[in-house]
Amino acid sequence: MKNISLGQYYPARSPIHQLDARMKVILAILYIVCTFLCKNVLCFAAIALSSILLILISRIPLRTVFRAIRPIIFIMIFTATINLFFTKGETLLFSWWKLQIYMEGIYSAVFMVVRIIVLILGTSIFLTYTTTPIALTDALESLLSPLRVIRLPVHEFAMMMTIALRFIPTLTEETSKIMNAQKARGVDFSEGGLIRRAKSLIPILIPLFVSSFRRADELATAMECRCYRGGKGRTKMTVPHLHVRDFAALVLMIAFGAGIVMLNRYGFGYTV
Repeated sequence: MKNISLGQYYPARSPIHQLDARMKVILAILYIVCTFLCKNVLCFAAIALSSILLILISRIPLRTVFRAIRPIIFIMIFTATINLFFTKGETLLFSWWKLQIYMEGIYSAVFMVVRIIVLILGTSIFLTYTTTPIALTDALESLLSPLRVIRLPVHEFAMMMTIALRFIPTLTEETSKIMNAQKARGVDFSEGGLIRRAKSLIPILIPLFVSSFRRADELATAMECRCYRGGKGRTKMTVPHLHVRDFAALVLMIAFGAGIVMLNRYGFGYTV
């Protein structure tokens, strides 16, 4: 549970930290699009190198960054296995009973794992690691402000998303405390089969739900005591402004996306 880093902000002085939060949301979306545009070996190599470059520029320790990948290792293994055994091709490498492994299946499995890792690293660096929850709330509200024309509660929507993201580490810590308390009472979460382990989680889920509802009630009370009434008529102490560095980062991301498109067209190797 301590390895889950989603929703945690890492304070540092880096060019990415200094970017406007609205621009970082746009850059994260464009980076996701670039990731899904990758089709061949050169594109995946370029997107992998770009993620390493983002880590170096953000000045976040590698241990902290790659901690976000640990919770999804099972998903990566499962996805790679599915692509490995169910992708057909022309070059057969191994065959036993109904299991067949093609060279194309290996390429597809590797590419899928790289894509998942890059997606997690890119979004974490642009958003959660380098952007505070308050700045992220203001950015989402600003970007979604045109939807007010159709009377959508943009401020409330952005506030709910940010509160949910903010309380992920809190709930993770609460789960760890409950598990330690249950272990102190003699509960063993590693014994038995899958069904028995699932049943042993019930003493964790019930207190966790109770604690979550209690925290939600306390948060609502605190917001009401501070006269919070939504986004209508609210002002901001700090008004964000876009600078030259923000537009320069946008131009670099667009140029990177154009390079990915060119590599897709003129690259070589296996194509997914």
